[in-house]
Order: sequence, then C-alpha cells, then structure tokens
Amino acid sequence: MKKIAILFAAASVCGYSTLAGAQDAKLTDPQIAHIAYTAGKLDIAAAEQALKTSKNPQVRSFAEDMVRDHKSVNDQALALCKKLGVTPEDNGTSRSMQKNADAERAKLQGMSGAAFDREYAQNEVSYHHAVNSALENTLIPSASNAELKNLLSTGLKIFKGHEEHARTVAASVK
Repeated sequence: MKKIAILFAAASVCGYSTLAGAQDAKLTDPQIAHIAYTAGKLDIAAAEQALKTSKNPQVRSFAEDMVRDHKSVNDQALALCKKLGVTPEDNGTSRSMQKNADAERAKLQGMSGAAFDREYAQNEVSYHHAVNSALENTLIPSASNAELKNLLSTGLKIFKGHEEHARTVAASVK
C-alpha cells in the first residue's frame, strides 16, 4: 500500500483530494468499494461547486460531465454492493480523501472568475491522475471480486477520458 500512499501524496501537492491515508495492510473489497465511491462522490461535489461558481462554458461543460459520469458509476457501485450483500467500509483512505477535498473546496470557495477556473481545472487534472493511478496500480489488482474488478476497470476507462478532458480544459483557461 506504500505505492498508493506515494501516488496520492504527490497529488496532494497539487491540492484537491488525496488518498495519502492509504493503509499498509491489504485493502478488502468493502474498503476498495468505499474508496472508489468516495472518490466519485468528492468529484461530484467539486463539479457542483464549479457549476455554482464558474461562468466559463468549457469549465461548466466539464463539470456537467463529471456529475453525470461519476453519479452513473457510483449508482452502479451501490447496485453491485447491494447485489453482493456487501457494505462499503469506511477506512483511513476514505477519511483522508474527504478531509483533503473539504480543504480544497474551502480554498475554491474564496475564488471566482479565471482564478477559480484555473484552480478547479488543474485540481481535476491532478485528482483524476491520482485516482487513475490508484485504480490501475492498487485498487483493481487488490480487488478479489471479479464484478468489482470489472466495475473499477470500466470506471478507469471513463476516468482516463476525464483526465484528458481536464488537461484540455486546464490548458484553455487563461
């Protein structure tokens, strides 16, 4: 788990949200499900903040995509947990992510205009890069259940697209 902690500690330098609290013990499927669900929930909250604050059409379009896609994946995750009779388990990683996301949202709360747009877009790049790395290198390989692995793999494909979209938006915001 040191690998995931390093990946997300690096992302925390850029702000937004991290998994820096990743545990050294092997994560269980309920913990993995909670981490993945939390990551989506936090990105939805950030996108909703962007929709309330930003006037930039590219930023707003990106945020709308984040709300739609992350809600869809989270709905699928909850349905899978229900089907499998699994209760997502809160853990240090999820709590760390929440704490860092709260701090970033507070930072963004004091911003507006192009400064807000730049900060939001750059954090989305960093956040998706970190989440994608964790999914690919730690969460998917650590998952025991084949259906959970499949859902995480599907999410990874979607979220890699989000990372590229975020890079485009960040490059366009002046």
